[in-house]
Amino acid sequence: MAARFAFSRQLKELRFHLCQSGATSNSLRSFITKSYPVMKKNNPEIPILIREAQGVSPRVFARYELGKETQVALSDLSEAEIEAKISALVQQTQA
Repeated sequence: MAARFAFSRQLKELRFHLCQSGATSNSLRSFITKSYPVMKKNNPEIPILIREAQGVSPRVFARYELGKETQVALSDLSEAEIEAKISALVQQTQA
C-alpha cells in the first residue's frame, strides 16, 4: 500500500508515550515494532519519537505547524484500531 502512513505536510513530529511493561501498552508496543520501519521509510524527514516511562498510559501526540499539538489515547486498543487512529491523526491539518 503506497499511501500507508503518508503523513500530511503540516505534521512536524509524531511522539508515542507508552509503558515498557504495562498491559495497556501491549498492542502499542507491538504496533510500533511492526510499523515504525514503514512510517520512517515513507516519512524520513519527520521525527518519530518513542518515549517509554513506567506507569504512563499509551498515547500518541502529533505536533503540527505553529506548535499546535493533538493527542489521542491508545489504551487497550487492538493494533488495527491503533493504526486507524494514527492514520486519521497524521492526515489532519491544523489551521
